[in-house]
Amino acid sequence: MEEGKTYNEDCLITMSKMPDNYIDFVITSPPYDNIRNYNGYSFEFEKIAKELFRIMKSGGVVVWVVADATIDGSETGTSFKQALFFKEIGFRLHDTMIYYKNNPMPQTGNRYHQHFEYMFVFSKGSPKTFNPITEPTKYQGLANMKNRGQNGSLDYEKVKRTKEKKVGNVFFYSIGGGISTKDKIAYNHPAIFPEKLVVDQINTWTNENDLVYDPFMGSGTTAKIAYLLNRRWIGSEISKEYVEISEERLKEYTENNLFTLI
Repeated sequence: MEEGKTYNEDCLITMSKMPDNYIDFVITSPPYDNIRNYNGYSFEFEKIAKELFRIMKSGGVVVWVVADATIDGSETGTSFKQALFFKEIGFRLHDTMIYYKNNPMPQTGNRYHQHFEYMFVFSKGSPKTFNPITEPTKYQGLANMKNRGQNGSLDYEKVKRTKEKKVGNVFFYSIGGGISTKDKIAYNHPAIFPEKLVVDQINTWTNENDLVYDPFMGSGTTAKIAYLLNRRWIGSEISKEYVEISEERLKEYTENNLFTLI
């Protein structure tokens, strides 16, 4: 496999070239529920999930960003069906995180505005890497609740004083033109990741030189962030147009040997 390349092909073809236990980390947002027409591409979810399990290293992690369409007045539940299938084939559902959009598109109808998507974290065994994002803690107490007993009593354990704590599993991002990324060319793609989302997840679940794969590379956000964070990377993208966007976007950084987020 050639690293540092987005293969212009079905991700099933790309993965078929990969050996077992090859990839450290996957982050992607699949074309769920046919919300957008990706040049007629047929999304074979179950085959893709099985191949992801095969190519993942033991301890590897998949961050699967997905939501549900509303069809005939009902949300599809595709996100939950996919999560359960990942478990069925051997992945652990390590965490169910939320990607919260601070400024979503307004919606009409008899529903509240849709502010979030799921970020399911699937692991092949126990995650081998966890570099938690932390924030200052307001209270530096000595006691930490372990669990609640069957009789309803609280069980506490003594812990060291700490000035920081892990952040929660709801991640807040602003989105839109000039916010998700400063790379104007990226907006030729209809649905791009906020760069900060990819930064946070790559930093959390990988170390430098780990191999990152995005089977639906789109505008190239995963490739760009992996490059800037000194991770090796491979991508797949069925659309030639999107591959060209990704390559043009990355060129600014590779040609100028930039290795910091700008």
